[in-house]
Amino acid sequence: MWTRVNDIDRMFGAMDLLRSRMNRMFTDHDRFHGNYGWQVAEASPHTNLYDNGDHFEIRVEIPGLAKEDMNIKIQGNYLELSGTRKSDAPEGYKAHRVERSTATFTRSFTLPADVDVEKVEAGLKNGILTMTLPKAKAAKPKQIDIK
Repeated sequence: MWTRVNDIDRMFGAMDLLRSRMNRMFTDHDRFHGNYGWQVAEASPHTNLYDNGDHFEIRVEIPGLAKEDMNIKIQGNYLELSGTRKSDAPEGYKAHRVERSTATFTRSFTLPADVDVEKVEAGLKNGILTMTLPKAKAAKPKQIDIK
């Protein structure tokens, strides 16, 4: 009976060894070759979209971007944000570590309703782009009185 328990212990020991080697292999791969699947998502700004009944409000995290580096297009219920993060290294300096990479991004959203493009307001403060997108009259709910 003790032989069988020892066999099971050896089997679990071998499985633990295999698991640790696999973990080490994938960690080394990410370290040397980069985690390309996640880098695409990091270049895109994080965005929140809220609905206030009469209008949508969208907040976009774009630290380090000036309003001149952004491009915003709206048509009906389609919103497209694009921009370019430029290098902020001073001229003549050699970079030893760069975590905020230069990148170009494009984000597009299909909003739940059409937007009145003429009344859209946008502002940039502390790296947050805030946009107020009033709904088009046809998209606003209308109360119908029963007679």
